[in-house]
Parts: sequence; C-alpha cells; structure tokens
Amino acid sequence: MPQRIFSVDPGSPGDRAGVRPGDTLLTINGHTILDVLDYRYHSEETRLRLEVERQGKRKTIRLRKEESEPLGLNFETYLMDRPRACVNKCVFCFIDQLPRGMRETLYFKDDDARLSFLQGNYITLTNLSARELERIMALRISPINVSVQATDPQARCRLLGNSRAGNVMEIMRRFADAHIHMDCQIVVVPDYNDGAVLDRTMEDLASLYPAVTSVSVVPVGLTRYREGLTPLRPFDAAMAGTVLDQVDRMGETCLKRCGTRIFCCGDELYCKAGRPVPDWDWYEGFPQFENGVGMLRSLEDEFRDALEELEDRPEAVSPFTVATGAAAAPLLTKLLQIFRDSCYAVQGQVIPIENRFFGEMVNVAGLLTGQDLLAQLRDRDLGSRVLISASMLRHGGDMFLDDMTLDDLSDTLGVPVIPVRNDGAALLRAFLDTEE
Repeated sequence: MPQRIFSVDPGSPGDRAGVRPGDTLLTINGHTILDVLDYRYHSEETRLRLEVERQGKRKTIRLRKEESEPLGLNFETYLMDRPRACVNKCVFCFIDQLPRGMRETLYFKDDDARLSFLQGNYITLTNLSARELERIMALRISPINVSVQATDPQARCRLLGNSRAGNVMEIMRRFADAHIHMDCQIVVVPDYNDGAVLDRTMEDLASLYPAVTSVSVVPVGLTRYREGLTPLRPFDAAMAGTVLDQVDRMGETCLKRCGTRIFCCGDELYCKAGRPVPDWDWYEGFPQFENGVGMLRSLEDEFRDALEELEDRPEAVSPFTVATGAAAAPLLTKLLQIFRDSCYAVQGQVIPIENRFFGEMVNVAGLLTGQDLLAQLRDRDLGSRVLISASMLRHGGDMFLDDMTLDDLSDTLGVPVIPVRNDGAALLRAFLDTEE
C-alpha cells in the first residue's frame, strides 16, 4: 500500500494544487500507486488527476505542470515501501564476512529492482515475481544493473546458493526484447565461475548486445571473517593475469563484432596482477566507473591535465600526508612525485594503510576504517593535514564503516583529516590546499 505523504515541497505543483502533508496518494490518472516506480512513471505527464485520501475521505485533485517537473510530494520512506531483501546465499557474499557489532543497516542485503533503477544498485533477478517482471517491461524501467556472475545454470545456482538462480538468461532475454538496457557485473570466484564458465558467461552476455553494452569483471573480495563459511581461494597475481587476458580476448572480439568492448576488468585486477591500467580511450567513456573500472586511469589523467592547466604555481605548499589503501598507493606516490617535480618546496608523503579490520586481502581505500587509519598514522609526522579518499566515509559523509567519525579521527591525530573526491582536479586542489 502507498504510504502517507510526509511533506510537500513549498511552491511545487503538488503544493499549488492543494496536496497536504498527511494525505495518502491512491492513484494518478487512474493508475494505482503502489511504490516509487509507479509514482515516478505516472507523474511525468503535464496534466494529472490525483486521487488522495484525506481524513478517511477520497478527494480528487487536478493540476498542471511542466513535463518531467517533480510533483513535489515526499513520502515517509524513499521507496514508499519496504526494500526487498536478497533471497540468495552466495558463497562469496561480502556482508556475510562482516564482523559483529557494526551498524545494523550494514547487515541488510538488498536485492531490489527499484534501487537498481533509482540508485544503481546491482540485483540478481532471483526474487522478481511474474508481476514485477511484467511491470518493469511495461514501465520501461531502464537501465537495470544485474549481478550475473555466471550464465551456466548449474554454476550460477551453486554460486548464489539458490536453486532458482539458473534462469538469468531467460529473464535477461525478455528484458532485451522489451528494450530494457542492462549494465552487468561478474564477480569472479576461483573454481566457481572462472575458466570455461567465464567464457560462456561472456559469450552469452555479448549475444544480448545492444541491450547489454557494459560488463565489469571484478575479483571476489574476501575478509578475515570467514569462519564457518565456504572455503574460497583468494586471487593471486597469476590468477588475476589469467582473467585479464581472458577478458581482453573477449573484448577484442566484441570490438570487431559490435564496435565496443562490452567487457572490462576492475582496477583491482590490474593491481593484483601488477599490470598498468589501460589508456583513457580504452574505457569508452567509463560506463562502469562507479564499480571500480577505470578509476585509477581517470584519476591520473585528470590530475595531469589539471596540473598542466595550473597557472599560478605556488612557491611553497603546506606539508601533508595522503593515507590510502595498498591498491592505490603506487599511483598516488607517482602523482605526488609528478606534483613535486612541477612545483617548489613540496613536502608530502603517501602512507599505504594496511586493512587490519577486514584483513590484508582487502586493499581498496573505500573499505578502510577509522581505527586502522588511527593506529597506523598516530605518532607520525603528518604535516599540517591528512588527505583521504571520500569513498572511505559512509552515513552522510562523516563516518567510517566502524562508526568512527571524521571529527574524532582529526581530533585524535591533531591535524585535520580532509576527504577528497575521486577526481584528479580535486586531488590537485587538495595537494595545493586550495578550495574548489
């Protein structure tokens, strides 16, 4: 059931038409509104007839607005419904590898098509009812991000721990026929979906082009909290190199066949293999940037461009420390040296932070905790400030995964800790200690 309208934006079409907080939205132009997807889709038109319930009575409200202008109604929950939980028991699930005692919200496993469309979350398609499938196609809900992992039915059921997970290609073909665009992800788990299984998965997904135009291939993430879970092999350099070569071969085939690579590997695989990331043009516009594909290349090239365009080169910059994960540390050290060669009297250092909280196999900056930063930076000469990746912060942008706040870390270290966006120009400004 739709939820009560919590507030109405002042001056919005809904406000001007007389919609009030406390009303319950029932229909728009005769269409029943069950959740945020119905609301977003049916409120696009310029002439709307809203049916609301107010103090137990039904009321019809008519209004006009600009095309795509927000109606201005806010509900008690973002989805106007409860988020749908994951029904799988994936052998590689990262949430199952979290320690106890963290924020309760971190343990919720969502697998909600609405969040895939609205926020870019990846979904497995295993908990969609027949009605939900039809609604996605009818409303043209697109794009959708799909965690495929494997298209071989047996391999996918084994990976996801769900006997109903094997029909992923059937669902995706229906979506493709309905012109639903899908961006996909393959989390490679050694001995489960690598080798021939990975080859088949890529061939199957390539057959869905142009409905599928980008697929990221990333390595499984393993923490030290795996007691009682399925034993899995971590990636080493040789295994990472094998997957890179396999995906590159398929990418070249797709480039000739479709004019696009479709498949690209996450930066972490290049780091694990000890290989340089590809050039800027290779990433074809970075469609899987938020999934860790091309972030290192983008950071380096944007930094170099911003430095080249810098007109006022300072004679001195206040000393600073960059604290980051082991994966990004070599690149940031390289960028700091480029910066040092370009400017005068630059005193800076890069300190790789070992992830003791989740385990040393986790080496990306976004999963570093406040306590690891504190333990490895305390009692060191940090200069006048510490720069960290903004991806380390959650919960409104001021709290680490272990609930330590940015202010707590800054106060304990005795220097300001400054989050920096994953953007080369922003990194240069942080080096220079200048505001945007």
